[in-house]
Amino acid sequence: MRAKQMPSSILTRSKSPVILLFAVIILALSFFFFFLFSPSSTTTAAVTVPYRHPSVRPETSFVASLEHFLAHKAPKIPASSDDTVGPVIDHDVRRLDERKFVKEMEWLRGDPYYPMSMPVRVYVYEMPSKFTYDLLWLFRNTYRETSNITSNGSPVHRLIEQHSIDYWLWADLIAPESERLLKNVVRVVKQEEADLFYVPFFTTISFFLLEKQQCKALYREALKWVTDQPAWKRSEGRDHIFPIHHPWSFKSVRRYVKNAIWLLPDMDSTGNWYKPGQVSLEKDLILPYVPNVDLCDAKCLLESESKRTTLLFFRGRLKRNAGGKIRAKIGAELTGAKDVVIEEGTAGEGGKAAAQKGMRRSIFCLSPAGDTPSSARLFDAIVSGCIPVIISDELELPFEGILDYRKMAVFISSTDAVQPGWILRYLKSISSTQIREMRRNLAEMAGKLVNIKLHTRRSQRVVKESRSVCTCDCRRSNSTHSNPIN
Repeated sequence: MRAKQMPSSILTRSKSPVILLFAVIILALSFFFFFLFSPSSTTTAAVTVPYRHPSVRPETSFVASLEHFLAHKAPKIPASSDDTVGPVIDHDVRRLDERKFVKEMEWLRGDPYYPMSMPVRVYVYEMPSKFTYDLLWLFRNTYRETSNITSNGSPVHRLIEQHSIDYWLWADLIAPESERLLKNVVRVVKQEEADLFYVPFFTTISFFLLEKQQCKALYREALKWVTDQPAWKRSEGRDHIFPIHHPWSFKSVRRYVKNAIWLLPDMDSTGNWYKPGQVSLEKDLILPYVPNVDLCDAKCLLESESKRTTLLFFRGRLKRNAGGKIRAKIGAELTGAKDVVIEEGTAGEGGKAAAQKGMRRSIFCLSPAGDTPSSARLFDAIVSGCIPVIISDELELPFEGILDYRKMAVFISSTDAVQPGWILRYLKSISSTQIREMRRNLAEMAGKLVNIKLHTRRSQRVVKESRSVCTCDCRRSNSTHSNPIN
C-alpha cells in the first residue's frame, strides 16, 4: 500500500497500540451492554448503568429500530455521486499526521492523565449510500417477503439480525448528541482528533442479500474507498474498525484489511473461517450476537421463577458442521431423558416463540458449538434468565478477561459431554443455592458496572512511556499487549 512508501517519520508518530487497545475496549464494552441489554432488563435491585442517556429508552428490536431509523434518519435524496475520494498523495497523509501530532501534544501538555481521562473519540466515515443506507433499505424491503435460507438451512434475515452489531453501533454513533446512548464515546468531525476510525459498511447484509458477483464487486469498491483515505494510509489501517461479525462476510478481500480492528463473533481458532494471521486477540474484539428472543426483564424473571420445571432445554438444529458436529451426539444422548427437552429448531416467528417459551421454563439451557465455536443461543439464554450450559472447547467469549462467566454459566468439555449420563449427573449435582446465585449473577449482568481498571493498570506503565516518547515505533510486531483472555 502507499503508506509503506511514506517516510518512516510519518509512520512512527502513529498512536501507541496500547492506547488504541484501551480505546477500543472502552468502545466495545459500552456497546456490549448497550445492545445486549436494555434498562428494563436487569435485576430486582435498582442499578445505575453509566454512559446511557437518562431520558432515552433504547429500542431492542432490530426490525422496529430499523423502520424508525430509515423513516426519520435516512437521507431522502441519496448522494448523486460516489466519487467522494480523490487522488491521495504523500502530502495529504503527511499533513494529516502533522495535524494529529499537534493535537495530541496539546492534550498531553494539558492533561497529565491523558488518555485515561478522556472519552473515546471516533471518526465515522461518511461512505456512499451504496455501502450504508441502500443496504439497510434492501433488508427492510425484503425481510417480510422472503423465506430464503442458507445452504445449511438457516433463515437469511434472522442471521442478519443476529449479526447486526454494525447497524446498532453506527446508528448510535451518528445520532445527535442529545439522543446518544453511549456517552463515553464521542464522535468527532476532524480526523486529527480521532482515536479510532469507524467504517460503516454492512458486510453481512451485502453477503446474504446480493448476488455473489455483485457482492464481491461491492466488497472491492468498499475496500478501495477505505484504503484510499489518508487516515488509512497513515496507519495502514491499524486504528480503523471493521464490522466483520459474520464469519462469511468480507471474505474475498479480508487479507487487505488484516491490520484493522475487526469486530467478530469469535476467534475461531479451528481455522475454518479465518486464515492464519487475520484475527488476533491483540487487535480484534469479540462482540456478542444480538439475541433472537425477547428480553425477560425483572418482572418476567420473578414470574417465571416457579415455572422453571424443565432441567435442561435445547431447541435448534442438531446437524451442524465443524465443531458443531457434537450437537448430534449430545442430542442422541439426551433425547427422551426425564426433565429434558431437546427439539429440532424451526424458522419464523413460531420457532422464536417456542424457543423463548422453552428457555423461560427451564433452569439450564444447552449452548453447544455451532458451525463456529460460538452460538447466538448463549445470548438467548442470558436474556431469558436460563443458565447457559456451554459445550464448546474452542470458544472465546466477549471480554472473558473482565466478565467472569463461571459465575453465571456452566462449562462442560466435549469429552465429558458425550459420556453417557455425564451431563445430567453433573447438572443435578448443582445445589439449589448455587442455581439461585448463578441466576442472580445472570440477571445482574445487565446493570453491572464493568471495572476496566484491570486493563488500565496492566497497560498504564506502557501508556505513560508512550506519552513521554511520542515518536516511538508503533508497529504491532514490536508492541506488548495485555492479553484480555485469562
